[in-house]
Amino acid sequence: MITRSSARQQVMKAPKKRKASGANFKALTAKLKKGGAKNPKALAAFIGRNKYGPKKMAEMAQKGKRIAKKRRKRRS
Repeated sequence: MITRSSARQQVMKAPKKRKASGANFKALTAKLKKGGAKNPKALAAFIGRNKYGPKKMAEMAQKGKRIAKKRRKRRS
């Protein structure tokens, strides 16, 4: 049986994902795809815009693109 305190401890132990790292978006996209969404990336973007607002979502997308560009430079 899971008690409230043990559930809280499990949440506290879970590693925190940074915003704009893309990990949250990928996780949500996978969850939506499993649920049968026709276009999970578009649905995840819609949910993000509703949650954070268009301005914050654009900032996070820009930061994510910057991070991806740096990763590509390291690989080549």
